[in-house]
Amino acid sequence: MTQYSRRSLLKGAALPALGTFALPTLAAAIQTNSSPQQRPRMKITDIRTAQVNVHGPQTHVRVYTDSGLYGQGESTDAAVGTASLVRSFRRILIGQDPLNVEALWERVRVSGIFAGAQGGQYITALTGIEIALWDLAGKILGLPVYQLLGGKFRDKVRIYCDSDMDDPLGPESDKKLPWIKSKGFTAMKIDLDEAKDPARFDSVNWTASNGEIDRMVKWVAHVRESIPKEMDLACDMHGRYDAPTGKKVAKALEPFRLLWLEEPVPPEDIDAMADIRHSTSTPICCGENLYMRWGYTELLQKQAADIIMPDIQKVGGLSEAKKIANMAQAYYIPFAPHCVVSPIGQMASAHVCAAVPNFLVCEWHWINHVDLWTTFVKEGEIIVNGYITVTDKPGIGVEMDEDAAKKAQIKGTPWFEPNL
Repeated sequence: MTQYSRRSLLKGAALPALGTFALPTLAAAIQTNSSPQQRPRMKITDIRTAQVNVHGPQTHVRVYTDSGLYGQGESTDAAVGTASLVRSFRRILIGQDPLNVEALWERVRVSGIFAGAQGGQYITALTGIEIALWDLAGKILGLPVYQLLGGKFRDKVRIYCDSDMDDPLGPESDKKLPWIKSKGFTAMKIDLDEAKDPARFDSVNWTASNGEIDRMVKWVAHVRESIPKEMDLACDMHGRYDAPTGKKVAKALEPFRLLWLEEPVPPEDIDAMADIRHSTSTPICCGENLYMRWGYTELLQKQAADIIMPDIQKVGGLSEAKKIANMAQAYYIPFAPHCVVSPIGQMASAHVCAAVPNFLVCEWHWINHVDLWTTFVKEGEIIVNGYITVTDKPGIGVEMDEDAAKKAQIKGTPWFEPNL
């Protein structure tokens, strides 16, 4: 067998022989584009935003370079106000090498420490930039993002449908449940919280009455009976209720063998979440409202959740989401990202889901906006039979169709206009 020294491996002539040890396209890309003497010397020249409102507000971010290439990212939920934050980060990023993704991320993160900006809008804004940088890096190197994240464990990423129903017992359910089945989804979710429940005793306090809990159980029973027995069902309480309610609901739903019960209490009290988790056989899922790996440390150490669900479009970005998934793997905790964004953010999330071993399922939340969903990117529909096949195109691998996307533009906001 041929032996290679470190010196010979670094020579271009040795690279073709490495096909048995490394992905050939990765080796070729590194040789062609990443050698210091050969790599294109690009610099960031501008960062621009566009804002849409579909399932809530989303901020789309583009990072431009002096080569003409740009990368696109997306942030969500805390996205209101992030456009001005993105503009403020320009002073740190313009003139920098866009391939130094993690170093740039860290510079922006650390610059906000004394402003208390380690969550919320600040990290949401940073997330959009980070995703755009990975998209740009992939385009520069000619590689899909999953390859830059270390390669993929799977070709297809399982997606669950958030049914987004106001009343799982009404006509909306009769229409949506057959549609979800027809599209090949193997998992779905319903919401259990209801501010207008007539059994509520108080308009502020969310301690659920027995009547409210009975209504929740009735909703779950109806949906469970209406979908195929092999389809997984998750339920979301949106962190609105208190610990006693969380315990009661989790216990009452045990016979339904849920995929998970999501955020029975707010995420701030890890001990309360852990108490509920250890009181029931119903799997407890949380994490969409936590930020960066530091937000998950105590949650994992105290074994407060059976499943974690970071929102990749606000948790800190693609690399940060992978680090969180890797932390969870050390505790044998599955990774099931929250995802309410456009096909751009959905495909970006899919790259992370493909690149971690403990992936379970990823959310899709545009059931009420299907026409816009299927036209938002030039590639059209990216979910087929309940799965996304991760693209091998450079970067994220999908490109916005601006004519379609502009239909959801937030009135009065800029659309990738240059910063002066």
